[in-house]
Amino acid sequence: MHNANDMLAPGMLVRHPGQADWGIGQVQSNIDGRVTVNFREAGKQVISSSEVALEWVID
Repeated sequence: MHNANDMLAPGMLVRHPGQADWGIGQVQSNIDGRVTVNFREAGKQVISSSEVALEWVID
């Protein structure tokens, strides 16, 4: 099963839909359904693609 997170690549900017206070994050890696993101206000977080669809941020 594929989801929007499958298209995320290192360097892309994202938001966590349930954690607005984390701010914008930069994708560090996307491996086997686990996306590692460095958020401005929450630091490094590992997100499970099966549980959360991150929102892309387009400048």
